[in-house]
Amino acid sequence: MALDPQYAEAYAWLSWAYYFEWVFFWNTDPQTLERAFELAQQAVALDDSLPRAHAVLGNVYAQKQQYDQAIAEGERAIALDPNHADSYAIQAGTLILAGRPADALRLAEQAMRLNPHYPPFYLHILGAAYHFTGRSTEAVATAKEFVSRSPSHLYGLLGLAISYVEQWASQQSTDAQTLAQALAAAQRIIALNDSFSVGHLVLGTVYLFQKQYAPALAEMERAVALDPNDALGYAVLAETLSRVGRPEEAVRMVEQALRRKPRVADQHLYIVGSAYHLAGRPEEAIAPLKQYLTRYPNILGAHLTLAAVYSELGRAAEARAEAVEVLRLNPQFSLEVHRQREPIKDPALLERHLTALRKAGLK
Repeated sequence: MALDPQYAEAYAWLSWAYYFEWVFFWNTDPQTLERAFELAQQAVALDDSLPRAHAVLGNVYAQKQQYDQAIAEGERAIALDPNHADSYAIQAGTLILAGRPADALRLAEQAMRLNPHYPPFYLHILGAAYHFTGRSTEAVATAKEFVSRSPSHLYGLLGLAISYVEQWASQQSTDAQTLAQALAAAQRIIALNDSFSVGHLVLGTVYLFQKQYAPALAEMERAVALDPNDALGYAVLAETLSRVGRPEEAVRMVEQALRRKPRVADQHLYIVGSAYHLAGRPEEAIAPLKQYLTRYPNILGAHLTLAAVYSELGRAAEARAEAVEVLRLNPQFSLEVHRQREPIKDPALLERHLTALRKAGLK
Protein backbone atom coordinates (compact mmCIF):
# COMPACT_ATOMS: atom_id res chain seq x y z
CA MET A 1 0.00 0.00 0.00
CA ALA A 2 2.88 2.37 0.76
CA LEU A 3 4.47 1.57 -2.63
CA ASP A 4 1.18 1.87 -4.51
CA PRO A 5 -1.67 3.62 -2.64
CA GLN A 6 -4.08 2.81 -5.52
CA TYR A 7 -3.52 -0.98 -5.38
CA ALA A 8 -6.97 -2.28 -4.37
CA GLU A 9 -5.84 -5.90 -3.90
CA ALA A 10 -3.49 -4.86 -1.08
CA TYR A 11 -6.32 -3.08 0.76
CA ALA A 12 -8.52 -6.18 0.40
CA TRP A 13 -5.87 -8.51 1.79
CA LEU A 14 -5.06 -6.20 4.70
CA SER A 15 -8.78 -6.01 5.49
CA TRP A 16 -8.82 -9.83 5.45
CA ALA A 17 -5.93 -9.88 7.95
CA TYR A 18 -7.74 -7.56 10.36
CA TYR A 19 -10.92 -9.58 9.88
CA PHE A 20 -9.15 -12.77 10.96
CA GLU A 21 -7.62 -10.98 13.94
CA TRP A 22 -11.19 -10.22 15.01
CA VAL A 23 -12.91 -13.57 14.35
CA PHE A 24 -10.12 -15.62 15.95
CA PHE A 25 -10.10 -13.40 19.07
CA TRP A 26 -6.45 -12.48 18.52
CA ASN A 27 -7.48 -8.85 19.04
CA THR A 28 -10.85 -8.10 20.66
CA ASP A 29 -10.59 -4.32 20.36
CA PRO A 30 -13.73 -3.26 18.38
CA GLN A 31 -11.48 -0.99 16.32
CA THR A 32 -10.01 -4.14 14.76
CA LEU A 33 -13.28 -4.88 12.99
CA GLU A 34 -13.72 -1.20 12.11
CA ARG A 35 -10.25 -1.17 10.52
CA ALA A 36 -11.19 -4.23 8.46
CA PHE A 37 -14.37 -2.44 7.39
CA GLU A 38 -12.58 0.76 6.36
CA LEU A 39 -9.97 -1.12 4.32
CA ALA A 40 -12.57 -3.25 2.53
CA GLN A 41 -14.53 -0.12 1.65
CA GLN A 42 -11.36 1.49 0.32
CA ALA A 43 -10.61 -1.59 -1.78
CA VAL A 44 -14.06 -1.45 -3.36
CA ALA A 45 -13.77 2.28 -3.94
CA LEU A 46 -10.42 1.78 -5.71
CA ASP A 47 -11.60 -1.16 -7.86
CA ASP A 48 -15.27 -2.05 -7.87
CA SER A 49 -14.56 -5.01 -10.18
CA LEU A 50 -12.35 -6.83 -7.64
CA PRO A 51 -14.19 -9.94 -6.36
CA ARG A 52 -12.10 -10.37 -3.21
CA ALA A 53 -12.81 -6.81 -2.11
CA HIS A 54 -16.56 -7.40 -2.24
CA ALA A 55 -16.23 -10.82 -0.60
CA VAL A 56 -14.23 -9.44 2.32
CA LEU A 57 -16.56 -6.47 2.71
CA GLY A 58 -19.45 -8.93 2.86
CA ASN A 59 -17.79 -10.89 5.64
CA VAL A 60 -17.18 -7.73 7.66
CA TYR A 61 -20.80 -6.64 7.21
CA ALA A 62 -21.84 -10.08 8.50
CA GLN A 63 -19.70 -9.64 11.62
CA LYS A 64 -21.41 -6.28 12.11
CA GLN A 65 -24.74 -8.19 11.79
CA GLN A 66 -25.76 -6.19 8.73
CA TYR A 67 -26.80 -9.30 6.86
CA ASP A 68 -28.57 -7.80 3.84
CA GLN A 69 -25.53 -5.72 2.93
CA ALA A 70 -23.27 -8.72 3.62
CA ILE A 71 -25.18 -11.01 1.29
CA ALA A 72 -25.39 -8.36 -1.43
CA GLU A 73 -21.59 -7.91 -1.37
CA GLY A 74 -21.06 -11.67 -1.56
CA GLU A 75 -23.41 -11.96 -4.51
CA ARG A 76 -21.52 -9.15 -6.25
CA ALA A 77 -18.22 -10.99 -5.71
CA ILE A 78 -19.60 -14.19 -7.26
CA ALA A 79 -21.15 -12.33 -10.20
CA LEU A 80 -17.81 -10.66 -10.97
CA ASP A 81 -16.00 -14.02 -11.15
CA PRO A 82 -18.24 -17.13 -11.10
CA ASN A 83 -15.18 -19.40 -11.01
CA HIS A 84 -13.54 -17.87 -7.93
CA ALA A 85 -13.90 -20.58 -5.28
CA ASP A 86 -13.06 -18.38 -2.30
CA SER A 87 -16.00 -16.09 -3.07
CA TYR A 88 -18.40 -19.02 -2.71
CA ALA A 89 -16.77 -20.16 0.53
CA ILE A 90 -16.80 -16.65 1.99
CA GLN A 91 -20.43 -16.15 0.99
CA ALA A 92 -21.28 -19.51 2.60
CA GLY A 93 -19.76 -18.22 5.84
CA THR A 94 -21.86 -15.07 5.58
CA LEU A 95 -25.02 -17.13 5.03
CA ILE A 96 -24.28 -19.17 8.17
CA LEU A 97 -23.99 -15.99 10.21
CA ALA A 98 -27.23 -14.76 8.63
CA GLY A 99 -29.08 -17.92 9.70
CA ARG A 100 -29.34 -19.57 6.26
CA PRO A 101 -27.35 -22.81 6.71
CA ALA A 102 -29.02 -24.81 3.92
CA ASP A 103 -28.02 -22.13 1.38
CA ALA A 104 -24.56 -22.01 2.95
CA LEU A 105 -24.15 -25.76 2.51
CA ARG A 106 -24.82 -25.54 -1.23
CA LEU A 107 -22.28 -22.74 -1.68
CA ALA A 108 -19.63 -24.51 0.42
CA GLU A 109 -19.99 -27.61 -1.74
CA GLN A 110 -19.73 -25.45 -4.87
CA ALA A 111 -16.53 -23.86 -3.55
CA MET A 112 -15.01 -27.32 -3.03
CA ARG A 113 -15.96 -28.39 -6.55
CA LEU A 114 -14.28 -25.29 -7.98
CA ASN A 115 -11.15 -25.80 -5.87
CA PRO A 116 -10.54 -29.49 -5.07
CA HIS A 117 -7.34 -28.41 -3.27
CA TYR A 118 -9.35 -26.15 -0.99
CA PRO A 119 -7.73 -24.62 2.11
CA PRO A 120 -8.79 -25.89 5.55
CA PHE A 121 -11.09 -22.96 6.33
CA TYR A 122 -13.56 -24.35 3.78
CA LEU A 123 -14.03 -27.30 6.14
CA HIS A 124 -14.96 -25.00 9.02
CA ILE A 125 -17.71 -23.46 6.90
CA LEU A 126 -18.93 -26.83 5.63
CA GLY A 127 -18.97 -28.27 9.15
CA ALA A 128 -20.94 -25.29 10.50
CA ALA A 129 -23.48 -25.71 7.70
CA TYR A 130 -23.86 -29.40 8.58
CA HIS A 131 -24.24 -28.49 12.27
CA PHE A 132 -27.00 -25.94 11.73
CA THR A 133 -28.86 -28.25 9.35
CA GLY A 134 -28.93 -30.97 12.02
CA ARG A 135 -26.46 -33.29 10.27
CA SER A 136 -24.17 -33.88 13.22
CA THR A 137 -22.60 -37.08 11.88
CA GLU A 138 -21.38 -35.26 8.76
CA ALA A 139 -20.36 -32.32 10.97
CA VAL A 140 -18.17 -34.61 13.09
CA ALA A 141 -16.53 -36.17 10.03
CA THR A 142 -15.86 -32.73 8.52
CA ALA A 143 -14.45 -31.37 11.77
CA LYS A 144 -12.18 -34.42 12.09
CA GLU A 145 -10.78 -33.73 8.61
CA PHE A 146 -10.31 -30.06 9.50
CA VAL A 147 -8.45 -30.92 12.72
CA SER A 148 -6.29 -33.49 10.92
CA ARG A 149 -5.16 -30.72 8.54
CA SER A 150 -4.95 -27.95 11.17
CA PRO A 151 -4.51 -29.57 14.61
CA SER A 152 -4.31 -26.26 16.49
CA HIS A 153 -7.12 -24.41 14.73
CA LEU A 154 -9.59 -23.19 17.37
CA TYR A 155 -12.61 -23.37 15.09
CA GLY A 156 -11.80 -26.88 13.93
CA LEU A 157 -11.68 -28.09 17.53
CA LEU A 158 -14.77 -26.04 18.36
CA GLY A 159 -16.74 -27.65 15.54
CA LEU A 160 -15.58 -31.09 16.63
CA ALA A 161 -16.59 -30.61 20.29
CA ILE A 162 -19.99 -29.07 19.44
CA SER A 163 -20.80 -31.77 16.90
CA TYR A 164 -19.93 -34.56 19.33
CA VAL A 165 -22.26 -33.04 21.94
CA GLU A 166 -25.06 -32.66 19.38
CA GLN A 167 -24.57 -36.27 18.26
CA TRP A 168 -24.96 -37.39 21.87
CA ALA A 169 -27.93 -35.20 22.72
CA SER A 170 -29.90 -36.05 19.57
CA GLN A 171 -29.14 -39.78 19.92
CA GLN A 172 -27.28 -39.93 16.61
CA SER A 173 -24.36 -41.67 18.33
CA THR A 174 -24.28 -44.83 20.45
CA ASP A 175 -20.54 -44.58 21.11
CA ALA A 176 -20.02 -44.35 24.87
CA GLN A 177 -16.84 -42.33 24.22
CA THR A 178 -18.64 -39.50 22.41
CA LEU A 179 -18.61 -37.12 25.36
CA ALA A 180 -15.05 -38.04 26.26
CA GLN A 181 -14.02 -37.11 22.71
CA ALA A 182 -15.94 -33.85 23.01
CA LEU A 183 -14.18 -33.12 26.31
CA ALA A 184 -10.73 -33.72 24.81
CA ALA A 185 -11.46 -31.30 21.95
CA ALA A 186 -12.88 -28.63 24.29
CA GLN A 187 -9.96 -28.90 26.71
CA ARG A 188 -7.55 -28.54 23.79
CA ILE A 189 -9.28 -25.26 22.84
CA ILE A 190 -8.75 -23.85 26.33
CA ALA A 191 -5.14 -25.01 26.37
CA LEU A 192 -4.55 -23.12 23.11
CA ASN A 193 -6.42 -19.95 24.11
CA ASP A 194 -7.84 -19.54 27.60
CA SER A 195 -9.42 -16.21 26.65
CA PHE A 196 -11.61 -17.71 23.88
CA SER A 197 -15.05 -17.28 25.41
CA VAL A 198 -16.85 -19.72 23.11
CA GLY A 199 -14.33 -22.41 24.07
CA HIS A 200 -15.41 -22.05 27.70
CA LEU A 201 -19.07 -22.26 26.67
CA VAL A 202 -18.44 -25.51 24.83
CA LEU A 203 -16.35 -26.97 27.65
CA GLY A 204 -19.14 -26.06 30.06
CA THR A 205 -21.69 -27.75 27.81
CA VAL A 206 -19.62 -30.94 27.73
CA TYR A 207 -19.40 -30.88 31.54
CA LEU A 208 -23.16 -30.36 31.68
CA PHE A 209 -23.91 -33.45 29.60
CA GLN A 210 -21.45 -35.36 31.77
CA LYS A 211 -23.62 -34.14 34.69
CA GLN A 212 -20.71 -32.32 36.28
CA TYR A 213 -22.84 -29.33 37.22
CA ALA A 214 -20.40 -27.21 39.24
CA PRO A 215 -17.63 -27.17 36.61
CA ALA A 216 -20.26 -26.59 33.90
CA LEU A 217 -21.52 -23.45 35.62
CA ALA A 218 -18.00 -22.24 36.30
CA GLU A 219 -17.04 -22.49 32.63
CA MET A 220 -20.18 -20.72 31.47
CA GLU A 221 -19.70 -17.92 33.98
CA ARG A 222 -16.13 -17.58 32.73
CA ALA A 223 -17.41 -17.31 29.15
CA VAL A 224 -19.82 -14.51 30.09
CA ALA A 225 -17.07 -12.67 31.97
CA LEU A 226 -14.79 -12.88 28.92
CA ASP A 227 -17.46 -11.66 26.49
CA PRO A 228 -20.25 -9.82 28.31
CA ASN A 229 -21.82 -8.71 25.02
CA ASP A 230 -22.50 -12.18 23.59
CA ALA A 231 -26.15 -13.28 23.74
CA LEU A 232 -25.26 -16.95 23.40
CA GLY A 233 -23.20 -16.95 26.61
CA TYR A 234 -26.08 -15.63 28.71
CA ALA A 235 -28.53 -18.04 27.06
CA VAL A 236 -26.36 -21.11 27.73
CA LEU A 237 -25.80 -19.99 31.32
CA ALA A 238 -29.57 -19.47 31.71
CA GLU A 239 -30.41 -22.95 30.44
CA THR A 240 -27.83 -24.52 32.74
CA LEU A 241 -29.20 -22.63 35.75
CA SER A 242 -32.65 -23.97 34.86
CA ARG A 243 -31.28 -27.50 34.66
CA VAL A 244 -29.73 -27.27 38.12
CA GLY A 245 -32.90 -25.92 39.72
CA ARG A 246 -32.19 -22.17 39.89
CA PRO A 247 -35.09 -20.83 37.77
CA GLU A 248 -35.16 -17.24 39.05
CA GLU A 249 -31.50 -16.72 38.17
CA ALA A 250 -32.09 -18.45 34.85
CA VAL A 251 -34.82 -16.01 33.89
CA ARG A 252 -32.57 -13.06 34.75
CA MET A 253 -29.91 -14.47 32.41
CA VAL A 254 -32.52 -15.01 29.68
CA GLU A 255 -33.41 -11.34 29.93
CA GLN A 256 -29.74 -10.47 29.49
CA ALA A 257 -29.51 -12.76 26.44
CA LEU A 258 -32.54 -11.20 24.78
CA ARG A 259 -31.04 -7.71 25.11
CA ARG A 260 -28.09 -8.78 22.96
CA LYS A 261 -27.45 -10.30 19.55
CA PRO A 262 -25.64 -13.59 18.97
CA ARG A 263 -22.87 -13.97 16.41
CA VAL A 264 -25.14 -16.29 14.38
CA ALA A 265 -28.66 -15.01 13.71
CA ASP A 266 -31.19 -16.34 16.27
CA GLN A 267 -28.70 -19.00 17.39
CA HIS A 268 -29.52 -18.39 21.05
CA LEU A 269 -33.31 -18.68 20.78
CA TYR A 270 -33.48 -22.48 21.05
CA ILE A 271 -31.53 -22.28 24.31
CA VAL A 272 -33.67 -19.37 25.53
CA GLY A 273 -36.79 -21.45 24.87
CA SER A 274 -35.31 -24.43 26.68
CA ALA A 275 -34.41 -22.25 29.67
CA TYR A 276 -37.97 -20.91 29.89
CA HIS A 277 -39.38 -24.46 29.62
CA LEU A 278 -37.18 -25.81 32.40
CA ALA A 279 -37.85 -22.73 34.55
CA GLY A 280 -41.57 -23.54 34.47
CA ARG A 281 -42.57 -20.75 32.09
CA PRO A 282 -43.80 -22.67 29.02
CA GLU A 283 -45.86 -19.83 27.53
CA GLU A 284 -42.72 -17.71 27.16
CA ALA A 285 -40.82 -20.57 25.54
CA ILE A 286 -43.02 -20.80 22.45
CA ALA A 287 -42.07 -17.61 20.58
CA PRO A 288 -38.27 -18.05 20.72
CA LEU A 289 -38.51 -21.74 19.80
CA LYS A 290 -40.77 -21.07 16.83
CA GLN A 291 -38.54 -18.23 15.64
CA TYR A 292 -35.49 -20.47 15.93
CA LEU A 293 -37.14 -23.23 13.92
CA THR A 294 -37.98 -20.87 11.06
CA ARG A 295 -34.22 -20.67 10.45
CA TYR A 296 -33.10 -24.10 11.68
CA PRO A 297 -35.98 -26.53 10.99
CA ASN A 298 -33.88 -29.69 11.34
CA ILE A 299 -32.59 -29.29 14.88
CA LEU A 300 -34.10 -32.15 16.85
CA GLY A 301 -33.68 -30.61 20.31
CA ALA A 302 -35.73 -27.54 19.43
CA HIS A 303 -38.65 -29.68 18.20
CA LEU A 304 -38.32 -31.86 21.31
CA THR A 305 -38.49 -28.88 23.65
CA LEU A 306 -41.44 -27.39 21.78
CA ALA A 307 -43.27 -30.74 21.99
CA ALA A 308 -42.82 -30.70 25.78
CA VAL A 309 -43.95 -27.07 26.00
CA TYR A 310 -47.12 -27.61 23.97
CA SER A 311 -47.86 -30.77 25.95
CA GLU A 312 -47.57 -28.95 29.27
CA LEU A 313 -49.95 -26.27 28.01
CA GLY A 314 -52.54 -28.85 26.93
CA ARG A 315 -52.09 -28.09 23.23
CA ALA A 316 -52.13 -31.76 22.29
CA ALA A 317 -52.32 -31.50 18.50
CA GLU A 318 -49.36 -29.11 18.32
CA ALA A 319 -47.39 -31.29 20.73
CA ARG A 320 -48.01 -34.36 18.56
CA ALA A 321 -46.94 -32.44 15.46
CA GLU A 322 -43.62 -31.58 17.11
CA ALA A 323 -43.17 -35.20 18.19
CA VAL A 324 -43.63 -36.21 14.55
CA GLU A 325 -40.81 -33.82 13.66
CA VAL A 326 -38.57 -35.41 16.29
CA LEU A 327 -39.17 -38.84 14.77
CA ARG A 328 -38.65 -37.49 11.25
CA LEU A 329 -35.20 -36.37 12.29
CA ASN A 330 -34.42 -39.53 14.27
CA PRO A 331 -36.87 -42.44 13.83
CA GLN A 332 -34.98 -44.33 16.58
CA PHE A 333 -35.45 -41.61 19.19
CA SER A 334 -36.07 -43.17 22.61
CA LEU A 335 -37.40 -41.55 25.77
CA GLU A 336 -35.45 -44.03 27.86
CA VAL A 337 -32.18 -42.99 26.21
CA HIS A 338 -33.26 -39.37 26.62
CA ARG A 339 -33.82 -40.02 30.34
CA GLN A 340 -30.27 -41.30 30.65
CA ARG A 341 -28.65 -38.49 28.66
CA GLU A 342 -30.74 -35.44 29.61
CA PRO A 343 -28.71 -33.45 32.19
CA ILE A 344 -31.55 -32.22 34.40
CA LYS A 345 -30.34 -32.39 38.00
CA ASP A 346 -33.68 -32.54 39.87
CA PRO A 347 -35.37 -35.95 39.37
CA ALA A 348 -38.82 -34.36 39.77
CA LEU A 349 -38.11 -31.82 37.01
CA LEU A 350 -36.75 -34.56 34.77
CA GLU A 351 -39.91 -36.61 35.32
CA ARG A 352 -42.09 -33.60 34.52
CA HIS A 353 -40.19 -33.11 31.27
CA LEU A 354 -40.45 -36.81 30.32
CA THR A 355 -44.16 -36.95 31.18
CA ALA A 356 -44.83 -34.03 28.85
CA LEU A 357 -42.96 -35.77 26.03
CA ARG A 358 -44.79 -39.02 26.67
CA LYS A 359 -48.12 -37.17 26.40
CA ALA A 360 -46.93 -35.75 23.08
CA GLY A 361 -46.66 -39.31 21.76
CA LEU A 362 -42.98 -40.11 22.15
CA LYS A 363 -41.93 -43.46 23.60
